Amino acid sequence: MNKKFNININSEIGKLNTVIVHEPGIEIERMTPENATKALYSDILNLKISQKEYSLFNKSLSKVANTLEVTDLLSDILTEESVRKELVSQVFNLEKINLDINEFVSQSARNIANSLIQGQEIANYIPSNTERYVIKPLFNFYFTRDASISVGNNVLIGKMANTVRQREAIIMNHIFKNHKYFNATTFNPFVSDYCNSECSVEGGDVLVARDDVLLIGTGTRTSTKGIDFIVTQLSSNMEKAHFFLQELPDKPESFIHLDMVFTFVDKNSCMIYKPVIMNNNFRTTHVTVENGKIIKKELVNNLIDGLNGVGFDISPIICGGEKDIWNQHREQWHSGANFFSFAPGKIIGYERNYNTLEELNKHGFEIIKAKDFVNNIKNPNDYKRAVIALESSELVRGGGGARCMTMPVNREDVNW
Repeated sequence: MNKKFNININSEIGKLNTVIVHEPGIEIERMTPENATKALYSDILNLKISQKEYSLFNKSLSKVANTLEVTDLLSDILTEESVRKELVSQVFNLEKINLDINEFVSQSARNIANSLIQGQEIANYIPSNTERYVIKPLFNFYFTRDASISVGNNVLIGKMANTVRQREAIIMNHIFKNHKYFNATTFNPFVSDYCNSECSVEGGDVLVARDDVLLIGTGTRTSTKGIDFIVTQLSSNMEKAHFFLQELPDKPESFIHLDMVFTFVDKNSCMIYKPVIMNNNFRTTHVTVENGKIIKKELVNNLIDGLNGVGFDISPIICGGEKDIWNQHREQWHSGANFFSFAPGKIIGYERNYNTLEELNKHGFEIIKAKDFVNNIKNPNDYKRAVIALESSELVRGGGGARCMTMPVNREDVNW
């Protein structure tokens, strides 16, 4: 890739051209029972198994689109001295890192990138110390969805709800500002008058339904102030736009983002976790904006009714299947509603959620094992609808699915 390209994300389902990913690395192995909770995990992951599973995921994506690795992108921009100093200064100041910054930035770009993602151990560390890392590992960065968000031709930079993830947003902001690949307009809440200390924005809560329709979840990760920031930044140049705001439960942690209970899988189909999406206890608000001004706010029954009210013809497919609410609970917990679309009706998700896959199959989705796809035994293009089923005994324990592990930057527009 030798020239810049524009950000272009006007749907969740358009044919995927380019996506940003990050393979779990040494940072995962640096997780312990003591630091896992601080890192927003309820368990620790096995690196070798995680990488084996991720390899199939990445190979599957690479067969349908151009994949860009965060570590490579970061290493590229760190070759520029001015970028290196600015980025490292931001991180050191934010996290109060007690290292000689001049000595740190004198390293190679790749070494700096590795330290910023994988962490750096305290010199002369001994087990009795309360803290092992002078630069903490970024355990969550393989969930590339959250720290930056492509919407239309723009990139929203995340303002993470937990400080342990703020460095991810700083890194992604610098990548989009400085990398030769991207011609991107960024909206950064860190420098916005609209985003104060109560403002948080994460990509798992933002779904681009259509070029004029955005879904935003509000719960523990994206605040109402964060939604104000999104609406204000995006609607100013839109003649008319619709925002659907979906309340989410505070607990359990499997509900942290909207895409854990709702994802698009085709032009006229979505995967939902029914006990949340079809439950009137969690309000759905339709906000209509014209020329940057809110002209109407109204409650709607649910996201399905709201979307159909603005020109969609969409039907839900039930995570865990229609029959058993306990299967719905179990499979949502393991990211059973979190699918990533790489073309209309072509999706990727976890194999372990077999009741959900069975429900997809009833709706015309051919189930293709990731191994069979990678080894050219079966091809999703041979079917009208298909789901690539990923092995997932370990990755799933990180608390996210295929959509969480992808940050698309370019899709083909959908002919609605």
